[in-house]
Amino acid sequence: MAIQGSRSDEPAGYTFDDLAVVMGTYNEEEAIGTVLDDIAAVTDGRAEVVCVDGSSDRTPEIAREHGATVIQQEPQGYGVAVREAVLTPDRPVVVTTDCDDTYPMERLPDFLAEINDGADVVSGDRLYYGAEQMPAMNKLGNELFALLASVLMGKRVHDTTTGMRAYRREVLQKIVWTENTGLSAELLMRPLMRGYDVRERPIAYDERKGETKLDPFSGGAAIAKSIVRVALEERFR
Repeated sequence: MAIQGSRSDEPAGYTFDDLAVVMGTYNEEEAIGTVLDDIAAVTDGRAEVVCVDGSSDRTPEIAREHGATVIQQEPQGYGVAVREAVLTPDRPVVVTTDCDDTYPMERLPDFLAEINDGADVVSGDRLYYGAEQMPAMNKLGNELFALLASVLMGKRVHDTTTGMRAYRREVLQKIVWTENTGLSAELLMRPLMRGYDVRERPIAYDERKGETKLDPFSGGAAIAKSIVRVALEERFR
C-alpha cells in the first residue's frame, strides 16, 4: 500500500455526479451543518448525501435543510447505521465519513481519482500524520487495532477504524457485512482479504465537535473481537 501524493482536480471517469457521501448520525447538531456545507462546496452540490439518523436533537432537521436524504432509524449502534447508509445509494461510488467534522472533505476529489485509477476501496489513514487531535488513548487503541489486523491477515494496514473511505458500490453489494461497533474494521478487512484493490492514503484528522459516543473500553473490546472474528472467517471462508 504505497503512499502517493494527492490529486486535487476532479478526474476523468466517475465524477461528483456518480458520488454518494454517507454517514450515520446521532446527536451531532453542532457539526453536521459544517460537514454538509463542506461536502457541497467541494462537490459543487452534485454529490448525493445520505444520513442514517437516530438523533434526539436537531441533527436530522439540519441535515434536511442542507439537502441531505435522512433515513430515520432507532439507535442500534454505529455499524447498523453505517451499514444502512452504505447500502442505500445507487450511485457507483460511495464515500463514508463521520458527522463530527474530523475528516477532510477537500480530499473527496483525491479519493474519487483513486477509484478511477482502479482502486476498489480507498481508506483514509488518520495516523500517518500523527493524529495530534486524537485523544492519546484512542490513538494507541487504533494503532493496536491496526497491528492486530495486520498480524491476523498477513497484510500490513495502518488504520483499521477510520471513518473516511471510498468504495465501488459493487464491492459493498457483494459482501455480507455482519459487525456493529467493529464495522469500520470489517469494511477494510473483508475486501482486502478477498483480493480487492484496497489502498490506504494519508489524511489529516481534526478535533471533533461535540462529545464522543463510544466508550473506549467496551467499544475497544468490541472492535478487537470483530477484527479477530472477521480475520478468522475470511481465512476459512
